[in-house]
Amino acid sequence: MTEVAVLALPHVVAFELGLPHRFLGGAVDDDGRPLYRVRTCTVDGGPVRTSAHYSVLPDHDASILRTAATIVVPGIVGGPPVAEGRLEPALAAALATRQPNARLVSICTGAFVLAAAGVLDGRPATTHWMRTEPFHSFFPSVRLDPDVLYVDDGDVLTSAGNAAGIDLLLHLVRRDHGTEVANRVARRNVVAPWRDGGQSQFSVEAPPAEAGPSIRAARTFALERLAEPLPLTRLAGHAAMSVRTFTRRFRDETGQSPHTWLAAQRVALARRLLETSDLPVERIAADAGFGTATSLRQHLRAAIGVSPGAYRRMYRGPQG
Repeated sequence: MTEVAVLALPHVVAFELGLPHRFLGGAVDDDGRPLYRVRTCTVDGGPVRTSAHYSVLPDHDASILRTAATIVVPGIVGGPPVAEGRLEPALAAALATRQPNARLVSICTGAFVLAAAGVLDGRPATTHWMRTEPFHSFFPSVRLDPDVLYVDDGDVLTSAGNAAGIDLLLHLVRRDHGTEVANRVARRNVVAPWRDGGQSQFSVEAPPAEAGPSIRAARTFALERLAEPLPLTRLAGHAAMSVRTFTRRFRDETGQSPHTWLAAQRVALARRLLETSDLPVERIAADAGFGTATSLRQHLRAAIGVSPGAYRRMYRGPQG
């Protein structure tokens, strides 16, 4: 059983504080045995105020960091890490007691804590897109990518805000114990079992007035014809643009290349058909635009690590 310590700091984001207990604490093996022991602590063992204007009093102080294999730092809405890019001495001392091989995980602005502790220097990381500017100013040596849901850098993992923490924790379960265990946790909590860490955070940014025509109509056109060949020239022609302009505009609006976006839509359609229909894999491959069952298997394995048959069994049972 993996020991997990959740560090609740003053002004911790209330929603994020409970996520490790739901998604790591809820992971069990085939016999129903817990795979993680999740405990929450504060630096001194006393209560802390949350972002939701109530206080919490965990059962532990920071001494549990010494034996934890995984330490999770949920986001905070204030305090020296976020406001000044530094750690208070007591917090710095507490983090210094962790095991050398302890895995560090942050949700949202919890990345400020890890960065202020120096563990993100020179490494890739992410945080909430709205906090990009102060993060860059405080921690210029961190390779921040504000456009993704989460970053897995081995022993240090960071996520964007709120729901992206769910994606990261499910990714952690999947990495530790496999897709089937992670999907059981997702179903129990009624959330999507998988979103790629490289998916956009969907930050809201209005396009400039001079941006010109949108490629939204071309995306709709593609979604209605996923079974058909959709070369870039066809999509660009539908948008009445050159291939070069269309590709640039597509990336500006979606954060992805047309090829990457189209493959993701085809995988999503194949997953829906596997979950909801009895169609043979060959037919699903054709309907989703992969052409052959072999191509579908390759794309599905690359996306979520399982075959079409295994994915269908996870959602519909062995008789599905």
